[in-house]
Amino acid sequence: MTTLTLAKALGAGLDRALADDPSVMLLGEDIGHLGGVFRVTDGLQERYGPRRVVDTPLAEAGIVGTAVGLAYRGYRPVVEIQFDGFVYVAFDQIVSQLGRMHARTGGSVRLPVTIRIPVGGGTGAAEHHSESPEAYFVHTPGLRVVTVSNPQDGYTMLRQAIACDDPVIFFEPKRRYYAKGDVDTDGALATALPMSAARVVVPGRDVTVVTYGGLVATAVDAAAAAADEGVSLEVIDLRSLSPVDHATVAESVRRTGRLVVAHEGAREAGVGAEIAATVAERSFEHLRAAPVRVTGHDIPYPPARLESHHVPDLDRILDGVDRVLGRVPAPLEEAAR
Repeated sequence: MTTLTLAKALGAGLDRALADDPSVMLLGEDIGHLGGVFRVTDGLQERYGPRRVVDTPLAEAGIVGTAVGLAYRGYRPVVEIQFDGFVYVAFDQIVSQLGRMHARTGGSVRLPVTIRIPVGGGTGAAEHHSESPEAYFVHTPGLRVVTVSNPQDGYTMLRQAIACDDPVIFFEPKRRYYAKGDVDTDGALATALPMSAARVVVPGRDVTVVTYGGLVATAVDAAAAAADEGVSLEVIDLRSLSPVDHATVAESVRRTGRLVVAHEGAREAGVGAEIAATVAERSFEHLRAAPVRVTGHDIPYPPARLESHHVPDLDRILDGVDRVLGRVPAPLEEAAR
């Protein structure tokens, strides 16, 4: 075991993938000489050369389009999008080409492209540097969408994504980049959960709290706070947003009878809506209360001085728990829906 930050664990996963497979290439803005704005790729260009760790122009559509062509020719490109909001420039390439090529060719072409995207708020950054665009890609057939919350998953799931023959959107919560944890860099893949599997982080009996990415640590803190009041929360880290491990969520809800879903993205048509709808369809008879969503607001990402009111925190998650327990009424705007 080695203690690493999430950023260093991701870098270690890229290093190992480059060393193990000569078809792996990295592409992105400032990822080579600079080592990326978050230094995830620091030192990799020196180790593997500029033909495998490629500094690209500031043109996300061109970067992803190049990756599509490389994958078509047998490479396994890993693209870094510098900040979450910059991915919109490449949206056409991702949705129209990357997500559809396998079906378009009747299954004869696979595009093993991994697109790494630093995501989410809580860092005091500006619009286009703090967004949560996962719902756009979850809605796109042909893409796998995953997100990590800790250094071990960062290392393991990135290697799984690169080895996967499907295109993978790989979200990294930037405010957790410097959180440390023990990482097994040797036998990790042999014992790891499948990339598509959710994980029960904290077992509990009273309320199921489903979340992912940057909010997993917040939900764990909420579970500790709730325990002080005699309420047992089961915290599930989804890890994969497409496909979703609905079986793990359903098994938990059938025991607890209550569901809270938390994410930073907007509430309307977000991942939480899909989780809540699926639980209602598959486990309705086990529910003791209507599912509750704790999310970002349906507004463009606010200025940094207001983001503490936008990003769900421990108090908002605990408020959601109180609502499914019937301790407080739903807010007026929710009751009006």
